[in-house]
Parts: sequence; structure tokens; C-alpha cells
Amino acid sequence: MAHKAIADGFHSIFDVSAPVEHLASGFIFTEGPLWHPVEQSLMFSDMPGDVRRKYTPGRGVTEIARPSNKGNGMTYDAELNLLVCEHATSSVVRIRPDGRREVLCTHFEGRELNSPNDIIAARDGSIYFTDPTYGRLEHFGVPRPLQMGFQGVYRLPPNHRPGDEPQLVVDRYLFTQPNGLCFSPCQRWMWVNDTDQANIRMFDVADDGRLVNGRVFAGGIKDDQLAGLPDGMKADEHGNVYVTAPGGVWVYSFHGELIGKIECPEMVANLHWGGPDWSTLYLCASTSLYRVQTRTRGQQEAFMSARGGVAPAASTASTASAATPAPAVASPLILKDRLDFRIDPSRTAMIVQDMQNDVMIDGGAFAATGSPEHARQQNVVANIARLVDAARARGVMIIHVWMVIEPGAPYLAQHAALMQGLKTEKALVRDTWGVKPAPGLEPRAGDLVVEKMSMSAWETSRLESYLHHGGRDTIINCGSWTNMSVEHTARTGADKGFHMIVPEDACSSMNAEWHQVSINYAMQNVATVTRADAVIAALG
Repeated sequence: MAHKAIADGFHSIFDVSAPVEHLASGFIFTEGPLWHPVEQSLMFSDMPGDVRRKYTPGRGVTEIARPSNKGNGMTYDAELNLLVCEHATSSVVRIRPDGRREVLCTHFEGRELNSPNDIIAARDGSIYFTDPTYGRLEHFGVPRPLQMGFQGVYRLPPNHRPGDEPQLVVDRYLFTQPNGLCFSPCQRWMWVNDTDQANIRMFDVADDGRLVNGRVFAGGIKDDQLAGLPDGMKADEHGNVYVTAPGGVWVYSFHGELIGKIECPEMVANLHWGGPDWSTLYLCASTSLYRVQTRTRGQQEAFMSARGGVAPAASTASTASAATPAPAVASPLILKDRLDFRIDPSRTAMIVQDMQNDVMIDGGAFAATGSPEHARQQNVVANIARLVDAARARGVMIIHVWMVIEPGAPYLAQHAALMQGLKTEKALVRDTWGVKPAPGLEPRAGDLVVEKMSMSAWETSRLESYLHHGGRDTIINCGSWTNMSVEHTARTGADKGFHMIVPEDACSSMNAEWHQVSINYAMQNVATVTRADAVIAALG
């Protein structure tokens, strides 16, 4: 199979000689692929056949639902409930693991939806879906008159009740046939394609969930000589966009540059990341199912680290940020795999420090440092969230420490490069997206939040007052960046007589080398350095 690299960046995420493996055939029209993180299997739709099937590596294909109401696009929510766009019923439904089916929505402004087509779930629990007219056509759905008069993109908010109408999040006449949609890795942006217009639009995701500032990201996705149009679409961990297109899958950089093409023997309608490390692309292509290995992995969706699921491991083929490449780590980390003491929750606080969008999320002010890539390598958000949940449940004091700069950075001294960078990059400014906590690490009722204007959590915050008033002398210290805020806080905490515990996998930096140097040298003298699982076990 002759894949095509159009820009050098394509080689870092895909091997142009990678074989496209044929897995199964004999279907009418495959669609809606979806990888289950626990079962390690791929579910997919066959709309014309009115059936839903599952492919399990090494076992082949089995049928799991017939009829399926001509279901098309599918995803899971964070609890691994199946969300399905049904063509035959014009519905978005939720199917519980025990098989219970709930209709989430069917109408907008009192009129029946056209035919919900593709669907994604945000980390905040909201659900987005597209609503073209294909499900009212012969073969792909059930022929019947249209009621809407336009084709929109909709959202079900986190507090949505089954049966309530969805929110229209774009201008109702913007799209001709909206189809595939996907988030950027930070979920600050969303891409939506239009099959008829043969283009992709990029939007900012507003605080209220609306899609604003729409602009054409890529156009002309068509070829009269080859079968295929924009339909399914996914993003990888670097923000590259993969869209079905003539001849297979076209890949665009985050900036909208066409960087490569993945060829497939049949017309591809949809695709999904899968495999143990989410680095395999599964392709639903007309009558068949295929897969191809990549050198990257999918952007992390809510269900990928769902309760009971398998958190995505770092791909051995993934590449570090081009801005700050992470050198190979020369020696193993020095860690205590098991703690030989019990952590008393009533005397312990957990600090979650600088886990803010500007610090370690794609699109943030300091993204070019490589910090988002190292955060993914560490799986730091999921590890901290898991540790916070366990600590909170046992009565540990949870303190979120945030760097917050006033607009214009008044009176922020410019005596050091870090302070200069905060001002010049307009980073961590109050009431902006960048200062907010990384998705999944929002404070909950009972948590404390302190603000600071220094690397260390101690100097310019109320941290020490909370600790003394709460009778806490042990601190679980995690966050970003390891060699800066986390290390400075650990050093000062040790000087003040606190027992500092640093779970290495609940910290991240700008690259693996800086992280390792801090863990293996500075931290060894001032803290107990271990892993999140060992801390959870010691909490009892």
C-alpha cells in the first residue's frame, strides 16, 4: 500500500510503508467504529444491514445487536455507557452496560431531528452530535419527510435530562451536511466536517459549550478520480486531524496543512483509535474492516481512562514535542515501590499544584516547552485524579495551588526568566482559559484553593495557615512542573518540618530528562519519592 508523505512531519507520526491489514469482510456498509478500553475490542455499525457487530483481535467478528435502529456513529461516556446515533429513530440514545436503553433526545424546537450521525463526549460530561439528513434516505436509513429545514450541530449539556431538547451550538444554516467531529487534545477547539461542502471547519469551544469563531480549516477534500469524502474524523495526541477522504484518510497538521495520505483498498467511511496503547487506526471501509499501525496515538477522550478502564499507556512510537525534544532517560528512576509506613489521612494534605491549562495543556501559553507531551507520557492528569479521589475519600485535605496573575501583570517583578515569561506570554491571567484547571482536575466541594505568585506554594499563599489550622504535618506533593514548582515546594516544606511525599507519576515537567534529574537528585534529599499506587496503598 503506497501511503504518501506530503510534509516531513508526517514521517514522525506514520510509516509510509505501514501495511493496511484486512480484518474482515462481507458487510454492506461499515461505520461508527469504537474501541472498548476494558474488553480490548472494536464495536462497529452496519447501517444498511441494521446490525451492530464486535471485532475482537484473535477471535474475529460477532454480532451483538439486530435490529440496531440503523445506528451510525457511536462513542462511550466516562462511565462506559454506549452513546449511539440512530438513523431509523432520529434519536441519540444511551445504552447502559446492562442493556438498558435510554432516549436522550429526538426533537429540537418541537420538530424531529433529521438523523443524528456522529457523536463525541467531552470531559465535562457534555455530548456533541451532528445531524445531517442521510438517515432519511433509502439504504442508509428510513425514507421519510424532513421536518427541520436545516442541518445542525448540537450539544447535550452535563446536566441534560433524557427527553430534553439539545442545544444548537452553531448557526443553523452554516452546514449543508455536517458529519464527522472531534476535539483537539485540550478540548479548547473542535473540528466539524461537511460532506457536501468537502471541507473541515475549526471552532473555539466557548465556556457555555457553544462553537464560536468558526473558520475553514481545510477545503477541497475531494477527487473526481477516487471514491471518498469527508465523513469520520479523529485527532491524535499532537492535534493532527485524520479525516476520511478520496483514497483513504487524509492527515492535516494542527495548523491546517495537508501533511500526508493513508491509502486503503476500499472507500473509508470512519475510523477510530484502538489497541492497548491507542496507537492503531481501525478503518471502517465499505464492506470491510481494516487496521494500520501509527507512530502516534489518539487524543485522550473521556472514556479512554474510564472507571475500570485501562488508561492509555505512552506509545513506544510516540514522539516528543519538536520544540523541546525529550532526551532518552539514561538511568532508572529512584523510587520506593512500597511505603514501609502508614499515611494517617487525618494528618495529611495533598497539594495539586499548577495543573492549569497554560502550564501543561496543548494550546496553553507554555505548550511549546514540551510540557503537554511529557504530561501525556506521565499520564499525569489521570494519575492525579485517581490519587485525589482515593485521598479525598479517606479524609485527606485536598489543596489546589494555582499561579494567578492579574491582567497586565502589574507589580510582577521581571527579575527572573520565569516571571518575564509569565508577562510576555500573557500566561495564567485571572479569568482566562489558561488559568483554569486542566480538565478532570477541577476542585470539588470541600477542596481548598490557594493562589500564589511564586514557584513555591509557600511564599505567597495561605497554604501554611491551612496546614497548621488543619493539624497536617504530612504533604502529598504533586503537579507540574516537577523540577520547578513541585521541587521548590518540597524543599521548603522539608525545611519547615513537614514530611513531603512525592508520587513521581503524579508529576510532570517539560521533558523526561528534567523530570528525572529532579526526582533522582533534588527530591531524594527532601522527600519520600514513590508512585501513586504506593501512596493509595499506604493510606489504607
